[in-house]
Amino acid sequence: MVAALEREVWPLVKDWKVSERECDGKKFKFFERADSVLVCGGIGAQAARRATEAVINLYKPNMVQSVGFAGALDRSWKVGAILTPSQVIDTQDGSRVEIANGEGVLISVAAIASVERKQKLAKTYGAQAVDMEAAAVAKGAEARQLAFSAVKVISDELDFELPSTEEFIDGDGQFKAGKFVEFVAVRPWLWVRVVRLWKNSSTASNALCKFLAERLKDTVQELDNSGAEAHPILKARV
Repeated sequence: MVAALEREVWPLVKDWKVSERECDGKKFKFFERADSVLVCGGIGAQAARRATEAVINLYKPNMVQSVGFAGALDRSWKVGAILTPSQVIDTQDGSRVEIANGEGVLISVAAIASVERKQKLAKTYGAQAVDMEAAAVAKGAEARQLAFSAVKVISDELDFELPSTEEFIDGDGQFKAGKFVEFVAVRPWLWVRVVRLWKNSSTASNALCKFLAERLKDTVQELDNSGAEAHPILKARV
């Protein structure tokens, strides 16, 4: 699994084994448990692609999954709702990835979308949600001919205007939380929005991690019941 930030998946991985490993001159922190591994690569397509390549090179997975937060493009999608899309679209080049057994459309963009842009994206693509990393993860998996899927949770609804954070994201896609807090501290007009963002993020993280934990549990039970030879994802690894 490839996520952007630890805060998105912390309830899931807080008790997992942590391994720090290097790939192509960059260090990554991997969370490991049984037949699963998760890496938080950072925000944006480049960071996601680097993390995807690292986890593939170091762990040789049978399947790669993009997990994390997404913004709603439909008013009916509320904070905490889970999307397992059947299609991921890269708005940069128009490429599309089809996912079996999914439902709905997720689009990936290059920068955080404003409310106005989210409304335009919804009309253009007929999508339910928008993120910044899934398409890049999908391309990394496709390049190695690996299965791909995505699980996204709504962290901001269609009418929620996210505070501008681009200047607090470094070249590795890491969010400089301390600098952001300093910025917000002297701008009281942002406080209500940031508190709402924090609450939404907490709700979204808990919902996502509960969903992922149940899915991992079901996968293990399926293995126990049918054996590794019958499971197409875990067969080569076990």
